[in-house]
Amino acid sequence: MNRTACVTLTVALSLVLSGCERSAQEGDTPAAAPESAPADAASQVAKGAPAYSDQDISDAWIYLLGRLLVLRQQQADFADGMEWNQMVHRKPGAVQWPNPNLDVAYSEAWVAVDDGSCTVVTVPRISGRYYTVQFLNGWGETLANINERTQPERPDGEFAVCLEGAAVTLPPGVTRIDVPAKYMRVLSRVELGDDWGQAEALQHKFRLQATGTPATPTLPPVKDFDQQHLPGVEAFDNAAAVLDSERDLNEGMDAVAAKARAIGVGIQDATERARVDQVVRQKAQHDLAKASPTIGHGTLRNGWVRPAVAGNYGNDWLGRTLINLGGIWANRMDEVVYYKGNLDGTNTQLNGDNAYTLTFPKDALPPQYADYFWSVIAVDPVFARVLPNPKNRFLLNRESGLKYNTDGSLTLHFAAEKPASAPDSNWLPTPKGQDYRLTFRFYGPKGGVKDGSYYPPPLVKS
Repeated sequence: MNRTACVTLTVALSLVLSGCERSAQEGDTPAAAPESAPADAASQVAKGAPAYSDQDISDAWIYLLGRLLVLRQQQADFADGMEWNQMVHRKPGAVQWPNPNLDVAYSEAWVAVDDGSCTVVTVPRISGRYYTVQFLNGWGETLANINERTQPERPDGEFAVCLEGAAVTLPPGVTRIDVPAKYMRVLSRVELGDDWGQAEALQHKFRLQATGTPATPTLPPVKDFDQQHLPGVEAFDNAAAVLDSERDLNEGMDAVAAKARAIGVGIQDATERARVDQVVRQKAQHDLAKASPTIGHGTLRNGWVRPAVAGNYGNDWLGRTLINLGGIWANRMDEVVYYKGNLDGTNTQLNGDNAYTLTFPKDALPPQYADYFWSVIAVDPVFARVLPNPKNRFLLNRESGLKYNTDGSLTLHFAAEKPASAPDSNWLPTPKGQDYRLTFRFYGPKGGVKDGSYYPPPLVKS
């Protein structure tokens, strides 16, 4: 993608993930929704007085898209053979969603709990290696993590994840964790480290089992879409059912949700349906694209963007939707901090025709900012999928055998062909002639990464 193309609407849709060298300006991001929505949208449309403005349509569409993205992934998971309350252990790298972490072995499940049933998770004893079991709701909000940080007195054994208020008798020795949702996505992560065999053996010791027979939901249908073909007016076709299928736990969402419901009623009128579709395609998708370079309310520095929110979003539905689109299942920022790098130090889009260096001074090396591990990967700028290369090397991290400079600093290299001066271990191959973006992760963030003052150094074009 070149910079000229960034101004076109078609490419603006792909900018949701690519982030050409623009940052969201004041007034570009969606406005706060009004406090209430008309009760009878259809009648107001019939009278020629729309119940909502163009900005309301944009806000409601972006808000609703955050839920549709989770439903789309859930629909794909079940089509791929996943079943309720059954954990699937994935081979390293073998997950089907945007921007995966290649440092860990993932196991995944969809679980249901109710007033008479919990999900019991078995966590093996692990020391000296990062792990967590993450529970998320249908909006991509992290509800709980099970690990040595959240359960310091007893980090392993059996944990019962139960609906708040559920009257369930549990066996002795089981730790109860209450959650406010009946249906959840589960992701366990085990750090691969330098012994993948041991990591995979530990991964398979994570188990879950429902106590009783919890009710499972009937999912509202979602028409298939992707990052280049986001839904138009059809996003509102079953807005009420989509919103009813999963309560948004965050305060301050009622007004924008009411707008989505009102639009779902209003588009029953053919003329209004055409109007809403035009607004979605010409404004809402453009608003989302403009907010993408900084992940909504995030901050750009040194060519890297640190999101304002991740894992838990409060009333920032814009940030939630962008993260669900560009890297679904993000964890909380006390677990991991993600930096997005589309740009070099001159704020120019990264491209595989160029070679770049990233140099950390000896007193600010990546391990200084992570209690557990760090890594950097390259993904395509539209679908956030890992980029193939002849070396089958997809990330740089502490297990890469990195070579340090004579002064103790560390230089990483990003190029389609290995620069002559680069140690092979310090080189991440990138796609010739293609734009790409980097994701830098710090697991167990500390220091400047934890408090938000740190940004990786700028990428320098050779």
